[in-house]
Amino acid sequence: MRAAALMHPRADRRLPARFPGAEIAEMLPPGCEAALVFGGDGTMHRHLRALVEAGVPALNVPTGSGNDFAHALGLHTISDAERAWKQFLETRDNVRDIDVAEIRSPSTQSPAPSPLFCCIAGVGLDSEVNRRANAMPGWLRRHGGYVLALLPALAAFRAPQVSAEVLDAANGETIARISEPAMLCAFANAPAYGDGMRMAPRAKLDDGLLDVCFVRRVGKLRLLRLFPKVFSGAHLSLEPVRYLHAARLRVESTPPLDIYADGEFVARTPAEIVVQSKALRVIVVPEH
Repeated sequence: MRAAALMHPRADRRLPARFPGAEIAEMLPPGCEAALVFGGDGTMHRHLRALVEAGVPALNVPTGSGNDFAHALGLHTISDAERAWKQFLETRDNVRDIDVAEIRSPSTQSPAPSPLFCCIAGVGLDSEVNRRANAMPGWLRRHGGYVLALLPALAAFRAPQVSAEVLDAANGETIARISEPAMLCAFANAPAYGDGMRMAPRAKLDDGLLDVCFVRRVGKLRLLRLFPKVFSGAHLSLEPVRYLHAARLRVESTPPLDIYADGEFVARTPAEIVVQSKALRVIVVPEH
């Protein structure tokens, strides 16, 4: 078994020794049969297109500041990842095919391919929180950085006009549309981001759909009172929240907004987001 160990820069480079066959590489080499990604959502994001194009099974070893994608696959600890790898080496029967989504925006520079994401992307307040959290030291991000970034982000935030338009996947015709001042609009392939915030608790990795959570403009004090509900997913029942499903989505805003995906800046609005069904092969814990 030839497997590439793709490392976050701050990941412990002794860890691959616990995974038989893993050899540290800067990028996915030709001819490898599997990949182990040591890091969090951002590290998965940086290697995502190469993994999709190569079609090799990938194991996300949760060693990042936010490991929501790994958690969605049942990988909560390094020991979980070791168990999944052992099963993969023995039987190859713990591989799942899951969706990714492509963000097509005029703001991305050609000839670079459009960015992909596997977890959650969004615009608005969550992107501003993400930007501030990314500027924090790694140890602080790992210990509540997203929550700590919320207060200063909210203090400076002014709700922009956001349009979220669900399109027919085949012909691009409009199926549903929301357009109003918004706190955020998240489009999710997985249930959580920001280290446990269940923004899209009904999202499934392999249903061919994005879960779209649109939060209308609300008072800042009210938003702070409601914020804890995001960790349980109870916010979906609240009046300011609209929840939709889309295989193809168009997002526009006034003014143009930054789009963050898997914790990384990727583009600006306007953008069209399209699901690529079962495009990524992942290694999961045996019972997941």
